[in-house]
Amino acid sequence: MNVNKKHKSSVFSLLFGNPDILRELYSAIEGVELPPDIPIDINTLSNVLYKGKINDLSFLIDNRLIVLIEHQSTINENMPVRLLTYVSEVYKRILNRKDIFLEKLIKIPVPEFIVLYNGNKPYDDYKELKLSDAFKDIEGLKIDKSTPPLELTAKVYNINKGHNPQMLEKSKTLEDYSIFVGKIKELKANNLTLDESIRSAVRYCLENDVLTNFLRAHEGEVVNMILEDLTMDEWMDLRYEEGLEQGIATGREEGEQKIINLLQSGKSPEEIIKEYSV
Repeated sequence: MNVNKKHKSSVFSLLFGNPDILRELYSAIEGVELPPDIPIDINTLSNVLYKGKINDLSFLIDNRLIVLIEHQSTINENMPVRLLTYVSEVYKRILNRKDIFLEKLIKIPVPEFIVLYNGNKPYDDYKELKLSDAFKDIEGLKIDKSTPPLELTAKVYNINKGHNPQMLEKSKTLEDYSIFVGKIKELKANNLTLDESIRSAVRYCLENDVLTNFLRAHEGEVVNMILEDLTMDEWMDLRYEEGLEQGIATGREEGEQKIINLLQSGKSPEEIIKEYSV
């Protein structure tokens, strides 16, 4: 597999990186109707130092609302901290630096933070992760700690089958994506290899009108992207369990870089999984 470190996308980002589909997705999540004439400007961050991009999706709605959406197959409790760094970068790009030094108040777009989860581990339909949960204890240094001086709330939605059905019904694209990922998991649970599971899931979707146009246009990219991403996730799960037993904390970014190096050396995803599962 050819891993291009200068430009790394994901199936989720590729699928939803379209203003009309983002309009559909946001409307389904928030239960609102965004008129087709409301402008949506995509400003997903790019950075060659981290898989070719920083965040999954970020976009402006009518220049009044910044929405950051992250797709996760594992729940990262540090997501609010990550989103804080992402949104600060977005603000830096969309605001005129000179304006923030003016005396007159400037109005800025309101931020909103959404995480869509479709991992294997059980998770609530909806949960909120707060930045303040990461703050250290300041007892003895400050009396009133009831209101954090800085807060960020990430709204986490479980999009696995059987969760948040009303949301999925309102967005066929999101529902189809959930079906596609669910089919890969189902096939892999039946002892198919990762590659066989992905390719069989693609065939199933093409035969059942699930992401049909998208898969016809991007089938090769989709197979490679998911093969790499799922390999990373499985490898990290294995390393995480090993780390718990040995009392070692393994960094996710370090693990992902090792996976990229192994893929570039010619090892197949199955060989990598096998190597780290013994």
